[in-house]
This record gives sequence, structure tokens and C-alpha cells, in this order.
Amino acid sequence: MMQNKYPQKPGLDFILKQAFFYWNKTLVFQLMFSIFYFGIFLTVFFAADLKYNILSQYMETSKYLKDGMQAYATQYTKMVSTPEFQNFSLMIVGTMIFLYPLNIGFYQIYRKIDLKEKLELRDLLVGYNGLNFFKYIGYYIFWFFIYINAAQTIILGIVWVIATVFVAPLMFFTNKRIFESISLNFKALRMYFLEITVCVIVAFIFKYLGFALFFVGGLFTFPFWNAMIYSLYKTVFSEKS
Repeated sequence: MMQNKYPQKPGLDFILKQAFFYWNKTLVFQLMFSIFYFGIFLTVFFAADLKYNILSQYMETSKYLKDGMQAYATQYTKMVSTPEFQNFSLMIVGTMIFLYPLNIGFYQIYRKIDLKEKLELRDLLVGYNGLNFFKYIGYYIFWFFIYINAAQTIILGIVWVIATVFVAPLMFFTNKRIFESISLNFKALRMYFLEITVCVIVAFIFKYLGFALFFVGGLFTFPFWNAMIYSLYKTVFSEKS
């Protein structure tokens, strides 16, 4: 249910400070997440490129930029329509889907911090436990294929991200189904639209800031998104009946 026991909503500063608190307390886990994530992702990426030779094809295609955007777009369309590119894309998307449950582990980690319980490395892998794995990859498949179409307009992509920001924690903590979680997400948006929107923007910027300023720093900032989601979730929702 929504938080309603306080006459005044917690401010943005509280939500942001709380997110940075969780992130700062778990820097080792942030690093381990990135090592797991990029280790697996880049291994598959370069193995797929070795098999399908997509990077060199892209380099060839990019030469057409000097002939104008129309010439480049024509060549790019030809490249992406090849079976090799489609197989390459399937391998990359499949890897992203497989890696998604890694994010769920942070919800367990942050909850254990609240409960003052000992943190373990296996907490990071809780999204892969038993049927959880299929539940979360099923959700991410649903989420990703709507996002990939919505993101072509940019604005709709952002709307979809904001409209589903609480779905994963609601599924994890309260065992809600996908559409029930989306419905609760919309109710939360009506009450906390400004807070949610600003926090999503801050999380996105900080997530990639580490790569922009200092590449290795990105290994620590890349998973920050999960700390922001948990801070928002904890502020907006109460699991007490």
C-alpha cells in the first residue's frame, strides 16, 4: 500500500541522500556487480563479433557518412537486415536478459542493511534462485521489447522507464504480478511525479558519470540505479497491511 501515515511527503533531498547512503555502504557489491555484468557481457559481445564480424561491417558502413546521412542510412539498413547482424543482436539481447536478475540482488542487500543483517556475496545472486530467475527474465523480456519500440521516440522510452520503475521491487518484496505492479506504479506517479522524475534523471546521469569522468569509476556508479529505485520504493510504498 502507499505511505499515508505522514502528513507531509519526504522531500527530494531525503530520497537522494538515502540512495547515496545505500550506494556508499555497498561499494564492494557495486564493483562485484559490474565485474560480473561486464565480464559476461563483453565476453559474449566479442565472441559474437568474432563469429559474425559485425564491428568491421559497421566500420565499413560508417565510411558512407561522408556521402551524407541518406547514403549512410541506406547502407546501415542493409547491414542490420543481414542474418549475421540479426543473430549478433539476438546474442546481445539474450545476454542482457540473462544478466537482468543481477539487479534484483541489490534489493535484498539494501533490505538487509535496513535489518542490520550480515551481507554476503550470494545476496547479489538472489535473482537467480529457483523460479525467481524465470520470473525476472520473463518480466525483463516484456519490459525490453516495449522499451525498444517506445525508445525510438525517446520521450515514450522515458515514459516507459518511469511507468515501470517500481515493478521489480514490488515483484520482489510483495510478490505482485507484472500488471498489478504497473498499476501501483501509476498510482505512485500521481502522488510523487516530481520526486520520481527527478530521481530517475539523477540516477541516469550518475550511473554513467563514472565512465565519462574516469572510466574505472563507472564500475562503481553503473549499478547506482538500483539504490535510487530502492530509496524511492521505501519512501513511496509500505509493505504493512
